[in-house]
Amino acid sequence: MERMTRRAGNSPIVLGIEAGGTRTVAQTDGGARVRHEFGPANLRLLNDLQLEQHFRSIAKVMPHPAALGIGMAGARTEGDRVRIRRAAALAWPGVKCHATHDLETALLAGPLALPVPISGCRVLVLSGTGSCCFGIHRSGKRTAKVGGWGHIIGDKGSGFEIGLRALKAVVFHFDHDQQRWPALGQRLLRALSLNEPNDLIAWAQAAGKDQVAALAVEVFAAWDKGDSIAADILEGAAASLAIDAAECAHQLRALRDPVQFILAGSVLLRQPRFAAKLARELKRRCPQAVVTPLRRESVWGAVELARSQLGQAPAGIPLRLPAPPPARAASAAVPLSPTEQRNPASLNLDRLPIRKAIALMLREEAGIPAALLAEQKGIEKGVKLIVNSLTQGGRLFYVGAGTSGRLGVLDASECPPTFRTDPEMVQGIIAGGQKALWSAVEGAEDDPEAGARALEFRGVSRRDIVVGIAASGRTPFVWGALREAKRRKAATVLLCFNHLMAIPRVDRPTLVIAPKIGPEVLTGSTRLKAGTATKLVLNLFTTLAMVRLGKVLSNLMIDVKASNAKLRARAIRIVCELAGVGAVDAGAALEKTDWKIKEARARLGRR
Repeated sequence: MERMTRRAGNSPIVLGIEAGGTRTVAQTDGGARVRHEFGPANLRLLNDLQLEQHFRSIAKVMPHPAALGIGMAGARTEGDRVRIRRAAALAWPGVKCHATHDLETALLAGPLALPVPISGCRVLVLSGTGSCCFGIHRSGKRTAKVGGWGHIIGDKGSGFEIGLRALKAVVFHFDHDQQRWPALGQRLLRALSLNEPNDLIAWAQAAGKDQVAALAVEVFAAWDKGDSIAADILEGAAASLAIDAAECAHQLRALRDPVQFILAGSVLLRQPRFAAKLARELKRRCPQAVVTPLRRESVWGAVELARSQLGQAPAGIPLRLPAPPPARAASAAVPLSPTEQRNPASLNLDRLPIRKAIALMLREEAGIPAALLAEQKGIEKGVKLIVNSLTQGGRLFYVGAGTSGRLGVLDASECPPTFRTDPEMVQGIIAGGQKALWSAVEGAEDDPEAGARALEFRGVSRRDIVVGIAASGRTPFVWGALREAKRRKAATVLLCFNHLMAIPRVDRPTLVIAPKIGPEVLTGSTRLKAGTATKLVLNLFTTLAMVRLGKVLSNLMIDVKASNAKLRARAIRIVCELAGVGAVDAGAALEKTDWKIKEARARLGRR
């Protein structure tokens, strides 16, 4: 679909893009107004190459803009916004871009209800297939989001929830009303071309989110006919949306001030009676509420964001939009990390016979122990910091991305079986979460906010210690975590292999360990020497910390968790060594103490 209208004046062309799970809409303003639709684009479902290709396909069709505003479904974090800006820079080189999520663009597209004083706020109430509330304080300095958790654990008051509640309600009434199938149930069977209630079981198991949400239309139709079950469902849906919207305003400290609620999404825009019901509920909870529907496409919010990049006041939107973060310094101004430099010894790696390549790689690895010994004092201090935290009831957190993150998770996972520690004591956090353990997660390491949130939701406190692992020393996810840990008064350690890095005093961790291991044999491949060195240091950290915590006697692991035949045999040998008894007596004592070596030894000592 394409529409083009001429507009008077020679104002610069700005381009707004709103991308969602159903479609992408691009709209220009200034000079000629051009609108095109493209395919769906949820950021969470695209890798960097696909995102770039999507933007290039838009750039080929749309007039070249002076500024861009892009709102994308799935853009939740600063790392997501960085990905969008980076891909946009490849499609529109040199063009300023404001990147955000599609909730903000929808909110900014809404009409302005005047007067709204500086203390008030605007809240988008979205109910379509899913639901969410998003608000911006009029000052532009605060935002709040309530809901948007998806149809499995959230989406209160959405089309999906209305449809699902209808299914549950009709079978409930059937079970509890002498097997009389309600009128709403008749509607649902007709809409789905099913013959009897039992057919709903198989349908519901196979139905997608959109199919369940489509049943909301039948609920509204039944409500219009006076159906009491439908009325009860929609009463609850309106209450849920109003509660979330009011909470959004409350988080912006604006409940007692004028609040403009903007209604959006197919449920609210296509069901005016339900929207009016919600408006009454909102005004009951927020007496000074002004409720208005979103009357133009939300892509116009992206256009407003594009205008803000040129220093133009958004048309009719008196909000001071948050400025995008400053651009990172040019790479030429930052010394190249040794992990990214080329290794003179391996310049002919692609031509070496395998035998010589093996020798070269092992020679490079052989230099790692000496490099670590040169950092012995720092590593010793790191062990003492860890012991200090753990003896106070604190926890050790490893934080990293890619190989560094995987090694941290690996070391943490080995502590419970090796030393019978509580899984809470040593924890690994990897950028991108569980999926990143076995595959790359696009842009995960570039998000400092995600690193900070990971520590926030683990409840890091002053008793804990956080070890950030970053081969280059510059991973944003790791630095976000270290800054948050420092803000929470936790001890912080940075393990990296970039001794050239300058760290501002305000960001400097409690301890920096930066062994000089030199460039990798394969340029930039930090899973090699940096990976080996990281594994060695983490081995030192946890092994020596557990020794100091009394979990090792002589060189025996007296807290090993005997969870399989091999470890039970080891436990028996350890008890034999320590108690001077035979295998039969050692095994019997271990069985009586749930295979706890310390208790078995003590039991034998009292005989």
